[in-house]
Amino acid sequence: MTAKILLPGKLTTGANGVRGESYSNGLKYATAIARAGGVVNTVAPLQEHLAHVTNLVSSSDGVLIQGGGDIDPSRYGETKRTDTVYGIVPIHDEFETAVVQEAVRLDKPVLAICRGIQVLNVALGGTLHQDLGDVLPNRESHWDTYHPIHLETGSRIAAAMATRSPDRSHSFHHQALKDVATDLVVTARAPDGVIEAVEHRHCTWVVGVQWHPEDDAGESQTQQSLFDAFVAQC
Repeated sequence: MTAKILLPGKLTTGANGVRGESYSNGLKYATAIARAGGVVNTVAPLQEHLAHVTNLVSSSDGVLIQGGGDIDPSRYGETKRTDTVYGIVPIHDEFETAVVQEAVRLDKPVLAICRGIQVLNVALGGTLHQDLGDVLPNRESHWDTYHPIHLETGSRIAAAMATRSPDRSHSFHHQALKDVATDLVVTARAPDGVIEAVEHRHCTWVVGVQWHPEDDAGESQTQQSLFDAFVAQC
């Protein structure tokens, strides 16, 4: 059977070949899932769809949460403290949060990438560093760069990627996890201490990563193997 992966879409203004407003997802995510033998089903982030989240998640084999703009700090009990917070779209926050919470409740496999790991953490009660400049000397040290990542022995992600030091890990973020949700455990960090992966303590396979494995999955089997393991779980 082909695994059907629910991927909440993003509102966008850049689509061609459609009439009027549009929504989309990142092609690299769908391609990595396709290489693993799955298929992505994109659902528009609409207020009307919130009433159908249970059916959407239960009828899917797994959930993928992609990257994107920042989460509204009010969702983790803070006010916006810096002008570097950008790209807040309330319905993205609301819909993705609802999808993640339902996936966890139903114990569906989840792969949450970049913004996705942040959505996962906030949805389960954690908080974020609004900007890495709050905790690092160079606020852009994780912005469009490659750096080492250390995976914890015995973690789901280390098993999936068959290594504790994945190659070609592309970072493209200015926020990161701060207070980790009680039901999550840290399974990877960068050399500077920034959290790079978490897993759910009780669910069968719920994994969040801060970097972008989809960016290099076409050339790096190490990065593709994360999607392979996710789809296999689905």
